[in-house]
Amino acid sequence: MANDQHPLLGALGLCRKAGKLLHGYDRVQEKALCGKVALVLLAADASERTVTHMQAACEGVVLCRRMPLTTADLAVLTPKPAAVFGITDEHLAQLCAKHLA
Repeated sequence: MANDQHPLLGALGLCRKAGKLLHGYDRVQEKALCGKVALVLLAADASERTVTHMQAACEGVVLCRRMPLTTADLAVLTPKPAAVFGITDEHLAQLCAKHLA
């Protein structure tokens, strides 16, 4: 990976290596509603429908935020393109949230 990568991408890479990163709308939504996700992240280019539905599903359950990264940026983390990510560890979620400014 390049030295000029976004710090959030590095943090998400740590989550993936630790086995604490979920991806895909259905999987993330299911785990979030069960209380097993600490933070839901949406790609910058996620469709408005995806954003609206995921934010509605997460409301009052878990924080749902948009990332400054696109699905193309995030492709290095997943075998298939994904616009919805969930972090299952509270400490790693805090680390990622720090890079969302």
